[in-house]
Amino acid sequence: MSGLIDYLDSIKARDPAPRSRWEILLYPGVLALGLHRVAHWLFQADMFFLARFVNHFSRFLTAIDIHPGAKIGRNFFIDHGFTVIGETAEIGDDVTIYQCVTLGGTSPDNGVAGKRHPTLSDGAIIGSGAQVLGPITVGPRARVGANAVVTKDVPEGAVMVGIPARPVLVEVETYQRDFVPYGTPCREMSEASMTRFDQMERELAALRSEVQSLRDGEARDRA
Repeated sequence: MSGLIDYLDSIKARDPAPRSRWEILLYPGVLALGLHRVAHWLFQADMFFLARFVNHFSRFLTAIDIHPGAKIGRNFFIDHGFTVIGETAEIGDDVTIYQCVTLGGTSPDNGVAGKRHPTLSDGAIIGSGAQVLGPITVGPRARVGANAVVTKDVPEGAVMVGIPARPVLVEVETYQRDFVPYGTPCREMSEASMTRFDQMERELAALRSEVQSLRDGEARDRA
């Protein structure tokens, strides 16, 4: 019982919305994790059909799809739903995932199934809509911003944004905080977006200049 209370308190520390532990018990992420514990136990006992049945029942109730084979540590929190976690994913302690996240696999080059999904280390935070793909490792306390696509290892404490995801600098006060809601401060997300827009504008200006040069050349040839 104390373990459940500690788990609910860990969620309350990361989410300002609930007014009580009873309210947290209604969270789809809490129900999905509880059912996954059952499905994972069945999976380890080679009762694969029953494990899949529990998995599909959980997905029907919560809109969260956690493969029975996934390994999940303590105090895992899925805030909202529509999350997919693959078979060989490994999740450490105190990890937080927001809605519409995929911990997906990639096709193995050697044709052997093996490890296909990511490993999230302790304290990692994955923002809404992010895609973390392949047998990569997201380091301890690393943060992945909303809608980022991560296909390479993420160092400890890094903040990743964009497509493909790349690290950005954050203020030391923010970096030292134990928990940053939604994974990435808004200012860093805005600055990263503006940098991308600036790059696109420069590329567009270069293309326009090249097209104009071609038109001028054709005009001279006709003259």
